[in-house]
Amino acid sequence: MIFEQIATGGCQSYLVGCTETRAAVLIDPEIRQLDRYLALISQEGLRLHYVIDTHTHADHFSAAKRIGEMLSVPIVMHHDSPAPFAGLRLDDGEMLAAGKLRFHALHTPGHTRDSMCIVVEDRVFTGDTLLIGATGRSDLPSGDPDQLYDSLFGKLLKLDPALLVYPAHDYKGRSHTTIGDEIANNPRLQKRERAEFTDMMRHLNLSAPDHLTEALRTNMSGGKTVTELLSDAAAGIPFMAAAELNAQLGTRANDLVVLDVREQSAFDAGHIPGARHLPRGQLEMRVDQDLPDPTLRILVYCEFGMISTLAAATLRQLGFMRAAGLDGGFKAWREGGLPVEK
Repeated sequence: MIFEQIATGGCQSYLVGCTETRAAVLIDPEIRQLDRYLALISQEGLRLHYVIDTHTHADHFSAAKRIGEMLSVPIVMHHDSPAPFAGLRLDDGEMLAAGKLRFHALHTPGHTRDSMCIVVEDRVFTGDTLLIGATGRSDLPSGDPDQLYDSLFGKLLKLDPALLVYPAHDYKGRSHTTIGDEIANNPRLQKRERAEFTDMMRHLNLSAPDHLTEALRTNMSGGKTVTELLSDAAAGIPFMAAAELNAQLGTRANDLVVLDVREQSAFDAGHIPGARHLPRGQLEMRVDQDLPDPTLRILVYCEFGMISTLAAATLRQLGFMRAAGLDGGFKAWREGGLPVEK
């Protein structure tokens, strides 16, 4: 078996391939590792057959949809997944074939309604159902402590104790454990009676994951994260450094418009000399009135360079094909000691 474990902070994803046929499966991919997955697949001479999400993740952004589209492979989730882009849905007891490898699905709801574990040869990929020294929480949308109890004690923990356990998360730098070790040492699994286990799960008082709503909405719908929106916008526009803009302002070119898209109070407090003001929220409604010549060069800026990146990309989509962004925004201009007008 070809096996690569890829850690992204506390997130764990896995590339599993058949040595003989080079067929491969990618499990729980994280969007920040997209290029790394593609490089590993190429480096190992693999052909990806499936990309699997063990459940709807609430604490990281899945790369499953993006990879599935890029490589034209099925995106696999459990039958109960809300994701419209999951083209292949598994039920309990079904399996996938990738070369000589067989990936067996176990429906293990509790952390989420669509949680499943994947067993292949000597290991099980447990998603967030079973972690190293812990279990997945059951207080997030579609979680249920009673279902988690049944999934653990009625199904997952009845597997071979020697099976290697590879979870979707671990924040202490550990790579794996075994079913037997978890039964013996996992403090949550010592609560073997349903009532005491479910009571414990209902009173963990855990803080919500960072970016909970953004992760859920993107992983459930296939929409884009804010980071992806910014990345896509930045890929379609040029930028200008603050010092270069200052030099160009000195030439008094009459085809260059500097456009401040911050709110009125920020503009009044200080702006680039000669800048015009058009708040980002009014851009589409006022642009034809405020910028009647679409052939002009438009250098857009905001405070930090993010909102202006989106604004410059929007201007290009609207036909202002010479729109660009100020690299680093007004913050870079100010820190460069360049003149400020009030």
